[in-house]
Amino acid sequence: MIAESRRGAFAITTDPARLDIDAIHAYLTRSYWAEGIARELVLRSIENSLCFGLFDGSRQIGFARVITDHATFAYLCDVYVLEEQRGAGFGKWLMETVMSHPDVQGLRRWLLMTRDAHGLYAQHGFSPLAKPGSAMEIARPGLYRAQRGS
Repeated sequence: MIAESRRGAFAITTDPARLDIDAIHAYLTRSYWAEGIARELVLRSIENSLCFGLFDGSRQIGFARVITDHATFAYLCDVYVLEEQRGAGFGKWLMETVMSHPDVQGLRRWLLMTRDAHGLYAQHGFSPLAKPGSAMEIARPGLYRAQRGS
């Protein structure tokens, strides 16, 4: 189901045909969490996720991706608003749109990782892990740079 929200010239859509893969890749490859990621990996991740594109007219200025089973669990990732567009409430609107999407209602658990946007996510119900000792991970920082030979 394609969902769309509009505010004047700005729109958030889940229509995969509207996503600008090159713009998303350009941002993610310089982000702290996906530095150096290959375009092909970005494309594959988008094809297998529920994605939200934030647009100013036809120009993509933000993005969010939800990995979910649509029944019990969701992992929110790759959330961004271009630097020159920050401070105008786009991040909050993007999060409101993600969290209200019909395909992710009633989930038992949401997770995300952030280095610097705790305040934004707290406004939408996220909090630090209640039992951090029960969480486990396999972390491979710098994996994309290593794969590209940098």
